This record gives sequence, structure tokens and C-alpha cells, in this order.
Amino acid sequence: MAEEQRDLELEQEEQQELYEHHHIVVDRGQEMLRIDRYLQMRLQGVSRTKIQAATKAECVLVNGKAAKANYRVKPLDEISVLLPEPPHEFELLPEEMPLTIVYEDEDVLVVDKPAGLVVHPGVGNWTGTLVNGLLFYLQGKTTRGGAEARPLLVHRIDKDTSGLLLVAKNEEAQVALARQFFVHSIERKYIALVWGDFDDDHGTIVGNIGRSPHDRKVMCVFPHEEGVPEEEQRGKHAVTHWRVLERFGYVTLVECVLETGRTHQIRAHMRHIGHPLFSDAAYGGDEILKGTTFSRYRQFVENCFAVLPRQALHARVLGFEHPATMEHLHFESPLPADMEQCIERWRRYTNN
Repeated sequence: MAEEQRDLELEQEEQQELYEHHHIVVDRGQEMLRIDRYLQMRLQGVSRTKIQAATKAECVLVNGKAAKANYRVKPLDEISVLLPEPPHEFELLPEEMPLTIVYEDEDVLVVDKPAGLVVHPGVGNWTGTLVNGLLFYLQGKTTRGGAEARPLLVHRIDKDTSGLLLVAKNEEAQVALARQFFVHSIERKYIALVWGDFDDDHGTIVGNIGRSPHDRKVMCVFPHEEGVPEEEQRGKHAVTHWRVLERFGYVTLVECVLETGRTHQIRAHMRHIGHPLFSDAAYGGDEILKGTTFSRYRQFVENCFAVLPRQALHARVLGFEHPATMEHLHFESPLPADMEQCIERWRRYTNN
């Protein structure tokens, strides 16, 4: 039972995927009709505005391909409507909690999430999540056009990863931002403390990421198989760029830039190249992987684990095109106290 719950919790963590909310096969006798009008008739409770926005963001697929706004449906067409958050069948309840809102306007908000906070309710975490807190925070607020503001996710970060998260406040903003994540135009930079030193100052990791066949709680890196269709590959294509910021001998501070956004991408990629994140229990980083066996050094590392009892990963930079004004917005988050203290300890240890 615990394994099943952990699997479900893993599904809730860092993803920039699009989820199929509706799948329709057009009737044989259906007359040709504009796709937005057809979907408005077929999907109860979904506004034509949202359908048009989803179509513009290429989140409405016909026979597997993005549909144009003026497309007219034909008999036996297969239509999928994709949205950036998974469908849920439970009621989301507002809960008061402290939040650090970095930016907010009528369409979007940027929140600086602390480590330990789950982003979205699900099995094992029905309450106390960031979405519950945002529901409380947005009560009584309106968006562009006077509609009720709601927290609509366009991406996620792991429970024990800190840093910047982008949230839409209306459906039009949600699908437009989701498209930016889908085409990898969002700017995202992470700071990570990893085990080991690097021969080079920068590099790129390319490798498909999927569930480990030996442990479903973690992700594994698979080789990209040339000539094999994407849907038949093991795992999903993933690219991480890294560069060294500071070297401490046994551990290294690096900046990671995501070209794609897969579940646990940085954690899996770094372990794959032999540099697990410091204090990352799921990926083997909570053991002493580099250095001597002297008791004084061991005590020092264990003290660092105590200061930072989670993976050393922080989403520091977030940049995106505003869904309404088209202005490029850029935000940076300072390192949280636990990572700052751990890094400073390694800095003093190295200097001494």
C-alpha cells in the first residue's frame, strides 16, 4: 500500500506535461462544423473562449495533429483536448497559509515555493498543498474581464525542491503558458549542489527519462534509439545544460538549465553522469560518495545532511512571455537558508 501511495505521489511531482481531458470520436453523420462550435456543443461547462484559447495554443488535436481555429470537423475525426493539469474528481478547498508572492497581475502570479510543500492535492496529500493556499489567497480577486481568479497550474516542482513556480489565474493565460512549456520556450535555471568534481566547466546531458524498471519511485535515463518513433522510445526525450559555479573538491555547485521538463529531470540526469544531488535520498545522494573515511570528515558531512535534509535543488530563475501583454518577464529567487548554510559550510571546509 505504501508503494502504491508513493507511486501516486511521484505522479504529482515535477511535470511539464499536457494531460488529455477530453477524447471525442465524431459521429458518422456529423455535418462539417467549425471545431470551436462543435466542442462547445459537446463539452458541458467549457466556455467557447477556453476552447478558442486551447486551439490557439495548439492544445486541441485532431487525429493527433494540432487543429487550426477554422478547422471543420468531419465524421470519425478523433479529437483530443489537452490541458496542463490532470483532471481531478475531488473538491479543492481553500486553506490559509503563508505564501511568498513574487509577482502578480490580472493573469498570472509567481510564487516562491519553500521546500517541503506539495504543489497539488492528491493521494496522500489531500490538504495543505500550495494550490489549497492559493485558493485562499485568491478569494474575492478577479482577473482580466472580471472573472473569478483561480490558481491554474502550468508546471510543477518537486515537494522537496524550493523556488519559483508560475501559476495562471484564468483559463486563457493557462493554455497560453502551457504552450510555452510544451515548446520549451520558458527560461528556467536551477542551482544544485552535487557530489564530485567535473573535468569540464560546462556540458550537456541528453538522455530519455522514464520510470526505472527496478524501482518505480525514481526515474531512470535510457538511450535515445535512432529510427524508433518517439511514442515507442523508452522514456521521454530530455536535455539538461549545466555549468560549474563553484568547486569544493568533493562536491560542486552547478547551474542547470532545462531545455525540456521531465519528472525529476535534473536529479535523474545528474545521477546518470555520476553526480547525484547532495542529500538526495531517492537518488543515492544522502550517503558519503566522495572524500575520505576519517571520522572528522564523516561528522562534517553528516552535519551538512542535518542542515539540508532534502535534495540540494533550487529553482532560481524563471522567465516567460506574458500571455496577454507579450512582455518578457524575468524573476530570480535567492537561495533558501538551508542551501545557503550547507554551501557556506562546504566553502569554509574547502578554504580551511
